Amino acid sequence: MFLLIKSIEDYMLPCVIKEHFGFDCIGCGLQRSAVFFINGQFLDAFLMYPALYPMLLFFVFLIFDMFKKIEHSEKIKLGLASLILIAAVTNYILKLFVN
Repeated sequence: MFLLIKSIEDYMLPCVIKEHFGFDCIGCGLQRSAVFFINGQFLDAFLMYPALYPMLLFFVFLIFDMFKKIEHSEKIKLGLASLILIAAVTNYILKLFVN
């Protein structure tokens, strides 16, 4: 399995904003975080990109909602999307000013 993950790392997309402007974008770290998650390094995945976990929860909810309609699903989707946005923006601000 490690060889599979290593080959995935070879195909990771570079950040265009970081290449051209020299600073991280709001999505920087998402791919590496996903690789950590797949490898079972859950804490490292969270520390790399905290919004990964709300994203995973959001996508699981979307798939579940496709098969079984849930009451107030639109409010739940909006709440999860808001949580993702808050986590991503907070992580980005901390990267800019703490590092």
